[in-house]
Amino acid sequence: MADGMHPDTAPRAAALLKELAAAHGVGTTYWGWDGVERSVPERTLRAVLAALGVPAGDADATERSLTEARLAPWRRLLPPVAVAREGQELHVNVHVQHGSAVRVWIVAEDGTRYEATQRDNWDAPVDVDGVLTGQATFAVPDRVPLGWHTLVADNEGTVAQCPLIVTPRRLHTTEALAGRRNWGLTAQLYSVRSSRSWGIGDFTDLADLAAMTGQEGAGFLLVNPLHAAEPRPPVEDSPYLPTTRRYVNPLYLRVEEIPEYGYLGPADRAEVERLAAQQHSANHSTGLLDRNSSYNAKLAALELLFGVPRDPARSLAFADFCAREGRGLDDFALWCALAEKLAPDAPQWAVEASSPETAYCREQRALLAGRIEFHRWLQWLCDQQLEAAQRSARRAGMEIGVIHDLAVGVKPGGADDWSLARVLARNVSVGAPPDMFNQQGQNWTQPPWHPGRLAESGYAAYRDMLRTVLRHAGGIRVDHILGLFRLWWIPEGAGPGEGTYVYYDHEALIGILALEAQRAGAIVIGEDLGVFEPWVRDYLAERGIFGTSILWFEHDADGPIPPERYRQQCLTSVNTHDLPPTAGYLAGEHVTLRESLGLLQRPVHEERAEAAAEQEAVLRLLHDRGLLPEPGHRDVQRTVEALYAFTTLTPSSLLGVALVDAVGETRTQNQPGTSTEYPNWRIPLAGPGGPVLLDGLQSDPGFRSLVGTIRSALHPDALAQGKEFSPNQ
Repeated sequence: MADGMHPDTAPRAAALLKELAAAHGVGTTYWGWDGVERSVPERTLRAVLAALGVPAGDADATERSLTEARLAPWRRLLPPVAVAREGQELHVNVHVQHGSAVRVWIVAEDGTRYEATQRDNWDAPVDVDGVLTGQATFAVPDRVPLGWHTLVADNEGTVAQCPLIVTPRRLHTTEALAGRRNWGLTAQLYSVRSSRSWGIGDFTDLADLAAMTGQEGAGFLLVNPLHAAEPRPPVEDSPYLPTTRRYVNPLYLRVEEIPEYGYLGPADRAEVERLAAQQHSANHSTGLLDRNSSYNAKLAALELLFGVPRDPARSLAFADFCAREGRGLDDFALWCALAEKLAPDAPQWAVEASSPETAYCREQRALLAGRIEFHRWLQWLCDQQLEAAQRSARRAGMEIGVIHDLAVGVKPGGADDWSLARVLARNVSVGAPPDMFNQQGQNWTQPPWHPGRLAESGYAAYRDMLRTVLRHAGGIRVDHILGLFRLWWIPEGAGPGEGTYVYYDHEALIGILALEAQRAGAIVIGEDLGVFEPWVRDYLAERGIFGTSILWFEHDADGPIPPERYRQQCLTSVNTHDLPPTAGYLAGEHVTLRESLGLLQRPVHEERAEAAAEQEAVLRLLHDRGLLPEPGHRDVQRTVEALYAFTTLTPSSLLGVALVDAVGETRTQNQPGTSTEYPNWRIPLAGPGGPVLLDGLQSDPGFRSLVGTIRSALHPDALAQGKEFSPNQ
């Protein structure tokens, strides 16, 4: 019962609060990973509604907010945005003074005009602020093509317009892969180094790894998110906690591949060589990666290269890049320049520099013009080297090429949090409720999209982000794609288990994702693991989006499912970056690590027993398929290869091979639910014999053996006859 509330009013207040929550897409109950339905506490509902800008402090405020929610659509001529599927007629409701005339039409991207046809609507008019308001329904023709168009309404001289987005019914890029199977490596790029790396894997390493694996018959190379971190050290280690998802981390630049490097004077060139040599020694260590050391050295070198005059063609290309990126790049570069000048906790961020629009920031655009230009230039260099990596992949025969990863959200106080504040929610963060691997739940400390404000903006920030990530990609993996349907919001100050789900317009978010991917010629892979509503996977499959299957998680009440029951439209692999490499997983490292970090909610012997039983059930299935001998006669390498051979028995179109498994790594890359407790995202690629560099990867025995296992399983006839291997055979 709320404090001071009369007993008779408590049930009414609770009912109103639930109704208001439902009106704004806030869940009042949820099903846990254990199959138990739980009610969301009222304090959570009120806090989440407050973050949405909806007053619900008491029964009266809640009732007023309910009235506002009902009338809001009737107060506007057109909705904030309309999203249609190609080939399907979309009905749009228009609200006008009862009895007045209205016309509706569409102006397409290419200027073509399409008339909308009025349909019957027998809804009674509504009194809106003293004006009797009617609702008319218009049909957007099914012949309007894919794209970003404008819907226009004219109500007797009052004109309104909103974006009309026509999205693919089903991704054509997925259809193009029908009947073919592609395998590829999954890798954490920062951990994959060569003798020429500056202590951290980079874009040239990406191009080389793509070329190597493409020649081995791989069709794709999936890497971690490459989103930008802080503009100067110290920088965030997690690629899943960036400052922006739209722009790229210059940490991954290979300095020597920048054309201006060839025009450095002798003294400057010697200095760059000295900086590089200092970092080269780290490539041969299995110690933790040091992003700060690498980035400090690269920034010093990049400052020297920035001073080298560009030739006319490169100057024009840079100008074109800046013009194409427009205000988004300008604001990101301004934030970078400000972040170099102001400490993260500087008071200016609260008021004077609180947004790109303040008088202070307008003044700083002029004062910091040189630094802004530097950060624009870094993004241009990243764009060029990513283009080269994808070109290298395709030249090596990859059908898909580089697949980029899209993180769930961004870091508080970062560039996106600053420049996109108008479409983000405050005083809440994104996470996950407790599950079997994270029994205390997770708080990812990321501000979520505000569903209403994002729609009001026409999804522009979301679209622009996707376009940048997809520009030089053969595909995109969307981490926690379930977040485009609903996200777990945790009120400020609450624990991870004290949140609730907030629902999004998935038809819009998934549709825009499909539209931008199709225009880029890319596939989409949704990481659809975890707790989800049963219909979600069917919906994603209908739209042509690949799912994700991890061998250890594919089971039902009878145990692990046979390979024939795996999904065809799916990326199937043995493990994920949130688990130890397979050799470590077989040794129970995931239980040992969670126990050492205090993340278990039950005795460790119970966890070990359950993990061992689950593994044995999977290995028994492999034995039944003739992939493993009887228990007691297994070695780790053979078991790992048998697990990957098992994935080739599935119908899945995409098969992922973790690079860590190919070289025999055992260390966990990331332990969910931790931050400083474990050195997440700082583990370099290594095997039993020490660090593994790209220079020797193709001759690494484990790599050759695992790749050979995949190739022989997928194309036994070609290999048996000694034919030249093609990834599309």
